[in-house]
Formats: sequence, C-alpha cells, structure tokens
Amino acid sequence: MKKLPKGGNGRRSFLKGAAGLFGAAFWADETLDAAVQNTNRNSAPSQLKITDMRVAVLARAPFRCPVIRIDTNQGISGYGEVRDGASETYALMLKSRILGQNPCNIERIFRSLRQFGGHGRKAGGVVAIEEALWDLAGKAYNVPVYQMLGGKYRDRLRCYCDTPDSPDPKVFGERMKKRMEMGFTWLKMDIGLHHFRNVPGVVSGMSTERWREHTLTGVEITDKGAEMMADYVMKVREVVGWEIPISTDHFGSMGVNSIIKLGKAFQKCNLAWMEDTVPWYHTELLKKISDALEVPICTGEDIYLLEPFETLCREHAVDVIHPDLSTSGGILETKRIGDMAQKYGVPMAMHMAGSPICCMANAHCAAATEGFLVMENHSVDIPWWDSLIDGVEKPILNKGYIKVPEGPGLGFTINEEAFKEHLIPGGAFFGPTPEWDKERSQDNLYT
Repeated sequence: MKKLPKGGNGRRSFLKGAAGLFGAAFWADETLDAAVQNTNRNSAPSQLKITDMRVAVLARAPFRCPVIRIDTNQGISGYGEVRDGASETYALMLKSRILGQNPCNIERIFRSLRQFGGHGRKAGGVVAIEEALWDLAGKAYNVPVYQMLGGKYRDRLRCYCDTPDSPDPKVFGERMKKRMEMGFTWLKMDIGLHHFRNVPGVVSGMSTERWREHTLTGVEITDKGAEMMADYVMKVREVVGWEIPISTDHFGSMGVNSIIKLGKAFQKCNLAWMEDTVPWYHTELLKKISDALEVPICTGEDIYLLEPFETLCREHAVDVIHPDLSTSGGILETKRIGDMAQKYGVPMAMHMAGSPICCMANAHCAAATEGFLVMENHSVDIPWWDSLIDGVEKPILNKGYIKVPEGPGLGFTINEEAFKEHLIPGGAFFGPTPEWDKERSQDNLYT
C-alpha cells in the first residue's frame, strides 16, 4: 500500500494524499477545492476571545430595539437584541464580565450572567448576550445555530400576527381576512373591555388604578358584557370562517370569576387560546380557570427561566406555554422550556416583537424544538423591516411562514445603510463603549 506523501500542510495535503492512494477519481480537483473552502479559516474557536461590546438602538422595529454587537480577537462579531422597549444598559452593565472570555463557552457565561435577569424586560441584557454568543459560536464553527442545538425539525416556521382592531367587528373581520390573503394560517385578535367601556351594563366597578394587579381592581363583567364580547368574535368568525385558528389577548382588568364567565361565552367561538387571563405567577388561579373552561389557556411572555414554566405545565394550569425568547433566557433555555413542556403534553407558541435580529434567534430555537406550535410577529406592517439584515430569504415573513436561515451562526449580515437610517435620533451605529469596560462588583461567578 502506498504511503501518504510528505510535505504540504493541513487538510488539503491529506486530501491529495488520499486521492493518490485511492485513485484520481476518488476526489476531483474541484471537489478538493470545495472541501477546503467549506472550512472556516478565519477562526480558531479554542483561541477566540471577546474584545468589545457595542450597541445600536433601532427606533421602531417594531418598538425601541437595542441591538448589541460582541467583537472578538479574530475579527468575527455576533449580534443579539435586548427585548423590545427595554434599555441597552441591561446589556452594557454586563460587558466587563464577558471581556476576555471565549464566546463558545455559551452555557458557562450564561450561568454567570443569569443572576442579572428577571421576569419581564429585566432579562433583556442577559439574553442579548446569549444570542450574540450563539451567533459567534456558529460563525466560529461555520454551522447554523439550529445545528448546534441538535438539528432542526422543520425548514420553515408558522407565524401569526396582530391586526389593527376596530369597534366594528365586520371591519375588523375584513382586516383579518386580508391577513389570510397574505398567507397567514393563524390569526390573533385583542378583544377586551376597551371595546365596550362606554356601553351601559357591560362591567361593574371600573377602576382607574391602572398600577394595580388586574385581579385586584374589583372590575367584573356582566352576563351582557360577556355575550357582547363573544358576539363580536362570532361576527369576525362569519368573515374569516371556522377553519383558521384565532388566538385572543388583552381582555382587560377583571377578576377570575369574570374570566371564567367570559371563557364560557367564548366556547362557541372555537378559539385557539385565551392569553394572559391573569398574571402568570398565580398558578392556582390559572388552574382554576383552565379546569373550568374548554377554551385553551395560554401564558408565558413575561416569565424568566425554565422553572416557573415547569410549575405551570406540571400542574396543568395552562394548555399552551408562550415564552418570549428575549425574556425566557435565550435560545438554549427556550429550547429546554419547549422540550420540558412536551413531557407534560403542552405545546410551545413563541411571543416575538423585535427586529429581524431577534426574529432569527427565535427561528433557530423554534426549528430545533419539536413541540413548537406557532410564532408571533409584530412587524407585518413595517415596510422596511426586512431591509435591516441580508443573507436570508426575503421577504422574511413570506405567506405566513419564515424560512429557517442556513448560514453560519444566526445566518444573517447587518445592512449598515438600512440600520443607520432607522436608528433612534442621534443614536450611534455601534459606537465605542469604553466607559463600561471596568464595571464590576462582587458577583463574578464563573469568571
């Protein structure tokens, strides 16, 4: 048997040697070239180090969306997004804790930072960093993020979107029908007390104390009010038909018994779910509502980390979980949440109200999670939304679906011109942030 030729270097020499051993037909020259080209020569993952974090804040994409960029010593960068409406400071205060670390140690870094997250928008900085780390690791190893999560279950993601409402249900129904004509196969509507505030006999005890938790306001809906709200949905059903799922949200401030009354009135409407009927942390109240109704109950967009979701699923207090990846803990934590829920027979829908950067992070997670059901998109009516990134199939949201990106990392590149055009007034395009380089305290777990 022939010996491998000496000399040369690396992968190409080995491949040439193999071609000599097994015959010229084993690999043609163009195949050798392709094999070498598919290797990412710009990164040595074990030597990768974080050198900087910078921020650019989008004005309305669809909300105020801070995007972070994490730079490295090897010239590759990763992008993540702070949850809609939250402050970029949530991320910048963590900058000094990640400088000098290898971004491929994603879980190690996340465990050191998760103490700075919390329910609602408080997790924004931790998650933005986690997303950027996945983007960097995927680029370093030249694979899409979904592949590092174990591969994908689907090539495209089903989406639903909000629709501008109207006090006239037939007008609203026509607007929903236009969403169907765009290709959407799942609809969402906000149907709450705001439609009927000025109608006599609908509610009692209307409260002006908006700061109070809505189960404590003393607002109760009457039988007449519940039937009026259900009739509104039925008139929408007459326009859009019975085949398409309709989810509902934003019912307003009312007590548990009123939610049950409303849910029973909604039973004839064949709803996909009633969302956030009471605050998510009232497990026993959610279970009381779920046990009393046939309409599915959904919650989760403000929950941080897996454990509270498991409590809801284990107690069968909800029928659908609804994490927002930008709050729930990031890409890996949200996949774990979906896998956990599947053990209890609970599917996972995903709340998403961010820019295309956030959207792509959600896409990889949803692709890799078997129990994924459907994902929200708040940006259907923003004509320039797609322009913020390149390297993905466009339109990004195409006939109600998003194609999972195949490029390395999160699979996109930033369109600098479009980004700069839509920054907040006076905002910098990933300007330097040296003032955050030395922010420290006695919380350096794992660092």
